[in-house]
Amino acid sequence: MRERAPFVSDAASKQRLRACRTRTARPKRESLQEKRARAGAIAVRLAQEYPGVECPLQHKNTFELLVAVILSAQCTDAAVNKVTPELFRRFPTPEMLSQAALGEIEPVIRTLGLFRAKARSLKRCAQQVTEEFNGQVPATLEELIRLAGVGRKTANVILGHAFGKPGIAVDTHCKRLSRRLGLSRQQDPTKIEYDLCRLLPPEQWTGFSHRLILHGRAACHARRPECEGCVVNQFCPSSGSSTAHQFASLEQSPNDASHSGVPSPRTAL
Repeated sequence: MRERAPFVSDAASKQRLRACRTRTARPKRESLQEKRARAGAIAVRLAQEYPGVECPLQHKNTFELLVAVILSAQCTDAAVNKVTPELFRRFPTPEMLSQAALGEIEPVIRTLGLFRAKARSLKRCAQQVTEEFNGQVPATLEELIRLAGVGRKTANVILGHAFGKPGIAVDTHCKRLSRRLGLSRQQDPTKIEYDLCRLLPPEQWTGFSHRLILHGRAACHARRPECEGCVVNQFCPSSGSSTAHQFASLEQSPNDASHSGVPSPRTAL
């Protein structure tokens, strides 16, 4: 006859489970200081890989940049650059664009996705710039996001490239890489923007977000990222070869004090 296994109470089982969990080494959670150091290292590598941060959208002035960025939503820069020369030739000023009929704007941008909605946004935006801002594109985040077709991403592009004001433009590439690199766990672009602002000094915001976009297009693709030859592979927890915690012993850098008290996303920048 087979011997019965000794009876083990629930309390004893729980005690053994707790002891097992205690013995199992848990990965150390990255501190804010460590994450800032890792973000800084990523910024350096990306700056070496993509030294230029010029806007790829062709434009001659701030209003043309505004129009081009609005048109670039869910569309490639190359496609936008094909239609904007004719658009700017026909409607070179906010006033002229505001007075144009939708039937005049739509044929010029028909090759772009959502061209009807974009035509309405362009016309309304031009009206606002003409009537509310005396024909000049506003230079603050709060005023820019009041314009039709302009969200925080578009506003930060305008601020960074037209006015030299720090801003992080979170598009689909920036969002994906921020999460993949472990710099943010958020899904909302505004919260991702806030997380990145906490990690880097303001003077790096525009260039860093622009380079994330470039790297997302070039190597860190959504479905098949090229991890093996990635320039930030060493600092990426998603790659399996991250050495993020090697920064744990670093002292707080002089720049930390300048961006440790980042304002909320509503008032950032």
